[in-house]
Amino acid sequence: MTQVDFHFNAPDKLHYGCRLVRKIYRAGKKVLVWSDDATRLAAFDQMLWSFAQQEFIPHVNATDPLAAETPVLLSSGTVDTPHHEVIVNLGGQTPPMFSRFDRLIEVVGMDDADRGAARERWRFYRDRGYPMVRHDLAAAAG
Repeated sequence: MTQVDFHFNAPDKLHYGCRLVRKIYRAGKKVLVWSDDATRLAAFDQMLWSFAQQEFIPHVNATDPLAAETPVLLSSGTVDTPHHEVIVNLGGQTPPMFSRFDRLIEVVGMDDADRGAARERWRFYRDRGYPMVRHDLAAAAG
């Protein structure tokens, strides 16, 4: 069963997402970054290119021919990926294929709309019995 982690109070979801993906990549895991907002995903894609000056985080769209060989995939739709280790949600909706993954990480910002949508997703996962872990980024920073 998929483990669900909520990382909430992220001051900048995309920047935090880049740090998180870098950590997952460095750990040798493969990850799908998902968002229901294609514009947000495109901004995340661009940020990955310039996030760390001395590092390259290899990434492609999940439908790219190189997807099977690339550790970080990006998608804003329902896709069947070649790996199912970790999915990171930068969007406002529940990723439709999250249950195929060993672990789902929900990144939640600080604005009310994002927090409200995250509460709905929390209830969705909780009501279905998924194991869940909370990570308060504001408490960790303080």
